[in-house]
Amino acid sequence: MNLAAIVFLPFLGAIAPLLMGGRSRVHSTLAAGIVTSICIGLLLSLTPAVLAGDIPNYLNSWLPSLGLNLAFRLDGLSLLFAGLILFIGLLVIIYAHYYLSSKDSAPRFFACLLLFMGSMLGIVTSDNLLLMWFFWELTSISSFLLIGYWFHQSNARRGARMALAITGAGGLALLAGILLIGNIAGSYQLDAVFAAADTIRNHDLYLPALILILLGAFTKSAQFPFQFWLPHAMAAPTPVSAYLHSATMVKAGIFLMARLLPVLAGTPEWYTIVTLTGLATLLFGAYFALLKTDLKGLLAFSTISHLGLITMLLGLGSTGAVIAALFHILNHATFKAGLFMIAGIIDHETGTRDMRKLSGLRHALPFTMVLAVITSAAMAGIPLFNGFLSKEMFFAEAYQQDLFGGLSWFVPVLATLGAMLSVAYSIRFVHEVFFQEVADDLPKTPHEPPLMMRFPVIVFATLCILVGVAPMLLASGILDVAVRAVTFATPTLDIAIWHGFNMPLLMSGMAVIGGIVIYISRAELLTFSRQFDSHDAKDVFASIVSATTRFCDNLMQRFENGSLQRYVAFLLVFTLVVVAPELMAIVQLQGSRPMLPVDAISLVGAIVLMLAALSTAMLHRQRLTSLMMLSVVGLIVSLSFVHFSAPDLAMTQLVVEVVSIILMILALFFMPQRIPRASSGRRVARDVLLAGTVGGIVGTLNYALLTRPLESISDFFLANSVSGGGGTNVVNVILVDFRGFDTLGEITVLAIAAAGIHKLLNNLRPFMPSSDVDGRPWHRVKHPLLVQTIAQAILPLALMVSVYIFLRGHNLPGGGFIAGLVTAAAMILQYIANGVDWVKSRFDYNYQKLISIGVMIAMFTGVGSWFFDHNFLTSSFTHVHWPLIGEFELATAILFDLGVYLTVIGATLMILANFGQMTTRHRPRQEGY
Repeated sequence: MNLAAIVFLPFLGAIAPLLMGGRSRVHSTLAAGIVTSICIGLLLSLTPAVLAGDIPNYLNSWLPSLGLNLAFRLDGLSLLFAGLILFIGLLVIIYAHYYLSSKDSAPRFFACLLLFMGSMLGIVTSDNLLLMWFFWELTSISSFLLIGYWFHQSNARRGARMALAITGAGGLALLAGILLIGNIAGSYQLDAVFAAADTIRNHDLYLPALILILLGAFTKSAQFPFQFWLPHAMAAPTPVSAYLHSATMVKAGIFLMARLLPVLAGTPEWYTIVTLTGLATLLFGAYFALLKTDLKGLLAFSTISHLGLITMLLGLGSTGAVIAALFHILNHATFKAGLFMIAGIIDHETGTRDMRKLSGLRHALPFTMVLAVITSAAMAGIPLFNGFLSKEMFFAEAYQQDLFGGLSWFVPVLATLGAMLSVAYSIRFVHEVFFQEVADDLPKTPHEPPLMMRFPVIVFATLCILVGVAPMLLASGILDVAVRAVTFATPTLDIAIWHGFNMPLLMSGMAVIGGIVIYISRAELLTFSRQFDSHDAKDVFASIVSATTRFCDNLMQRFENGSLQRYVAFLLVFTLVVVAPELMAIVQLQGSRPMLPVDAISLVGAIVLMLAALSTAMLHRQRLTSLMMLSVVGLIVSLSFVHFSAPDLAMTQLVVEVVSIILMILALFFMPQRIPRASSGRRVARDVLLAGTVGGIVGTLNYALLTRPLESISDFFLANSVSGGGGTNVVNVILVDFRGFDTLGEITVLAIAAAGIHKLLNNLRPFMPSSDVDGRPWHRVKHPLLVQTIAQAILPLALMVSVYIFLRGHNLPGGGFIAGLVTAAAMILQYIANGVDWVKSRFDYNYQKLISIGVMIAMFTGVGSWFFDHNFLTSSFTHVHWPLIGEFELATAILFDLGVYLTVIGATLMILANFGQMTTRHRPRQEGY
């Protein structure tokens, strides 16, 4: 349970800063810090078991037949990433407290940060691929909120949209890849997927699955050619940038590749795609980092480069490469978080991040300069700092690989070139900011920030030195279990400062010397780079979005011309094209099941139904008459349900017909009274032919289906309705028990639809006719006394019937949906008979609140089953003996049905009451409209 708490506490904790409201930033910081500290404590409590080789896990089955489970695991790889997410997250919270200004909304910031933290924890601890994808998408949403935190700035909004679009598209590709892997492995649980590794690699769908998975990973971790979104995410506050680049978001793609490496690696496709992509990203990011004049821009491109380095190591796939990759993940997290915080301190104290304005800050910020030198040296891979160790391991793996035969030499050469550029931009970060002449045109007079703002950077700088000097003491334990979780083998770790004179050491020396030379001669590179100045990724992305939007607009204008006939015709023709091949494959239309005899009642009903349907179409210009014919169709359908022993459906259909007819009558009042003449004879013939063809095909399919033996799931529901759901009305038991989750989704959709209609109709002032079609004005008496009297007499009777239908619904025809419609119909009659103002003066209730209460009752009824260790929406029932009444059944399903009842009432009345209220804010329409 501790493992699940680690994931969900940040989500619950995100509420705490918001509850602080307008209180000081200290309260929000404390709330976020306490939540994160509790998660760290829970993680530390599980760490000894993981280091001992165990894998703590949590499993709550939801739909095991579909592979949908709430499942978490904490192996070595999860522990490595979860530790980074939580420990760096806590330091970012401390840093953000001093970074944010008094004008910034601290509660909103820390709430979004905790959402981001929980989403990342969900990714790294998920034991189910579908669950991992769910949290994957949550990181896209929460990062969108963080990147766009300063939403009043255009670059923040554009950067957030770009990040969401790219990572969201990658998430869709990832979902497709996960579905393919789950289909091949037969499960989405990680253990089952790992066990099916050979089957997956040898399957025909391996390559599509690999490409889709890598698209998700590459877009998330800003790998070439999807790297362009990451630098523009720098519009976020610096604490967000530090967190995003060191322990979250961009590391999610790296984690995914490491997690699925046992399944997808070991093939030429993996080696080629991942290695070359990582190498290209390494060089691209390093080159452009050297050219940037914005501090955070330089660090953003350096992150892209280092992510490429890690990706390349995972592409090589050997045990040594995996060790180097995971070790560099640790090292990169420490020095990159520190560097971003230093950039934030410089911006905070000087008022600018423009390196062209910054120089000579060693006098004003001496302590910050020391921290910058340490963390930059670690990023450059200078000996005695942690970056040097993992960089040298990277050189060793690049030199030893032979993936490309006789051309394998280009890998270590390009790797060394990328390291040279890394040294060059690290030198530039320190030299151009802290040395040279002292800048005299800064927006603010710089001075050292408060000690606690520097404290997180001090921690990171100290780790850079300690890990660099004693790696086996500080990092070997976590690396050992992390590598074991990826390779399924016990690694031999030998991380040392000195391995003698060898090729990796020579490559490191060449990188340092070459980096110094490149920095000294950087003017030529800057001249060459000017050709890229006109290509801004935001502008290119915006132009692509605009072009796509224009194309979609043109396409929509071509097809959406306002003709409902045309839309329906397109739909029906498309349906015919799709189903025609399957229909032609039917050899024999009639099955072996004998047909029932046609009785007189059924024959008369069918004839009336067909005549009413034809009359509806033929008399469409006479709208009221056509509407009456349509109501006859609904009535006959309801009677057919009664005839074929479906009373629940019949009652529902009848009440729905009443409500629908009232809705359509209200809508007719606002529509033109005169309709253009019918279409040309050719068009009418076309529509009749199309409708007749589709109707004939549907009838043919019904005939083929009904004349064949049918095995239905209804036998299961009939057998288990009483024992499993405690009710004899099988239809209601299905709705509130067996398929309760479907019903919850349906009433939620109903609530959303009602809210949408309310917004559409609210403040709408339609024109209404002042007279009928013949020019006769409406009667001055809007609410006849007879109708008022009947309506008031019907209301208590209808409410009584509604309550009766509701209470008996679990065992006899009825239930919350039917009862809600009956109540709504009775209330609608009051609106029609007495007017909106009369009803509001006696029943002035917020229908939106009623809908919300209904949905929440249904939701909490389902959640309540968790407290009794049952699945969501599991119902319970018992029988009690009441004096005078006798034996009586009590079922929790009635609470769920109550939620349905209130939602239906609220949604129906909110829609129809809004139609009625439109009459109070109209402008008369000219005669002849």
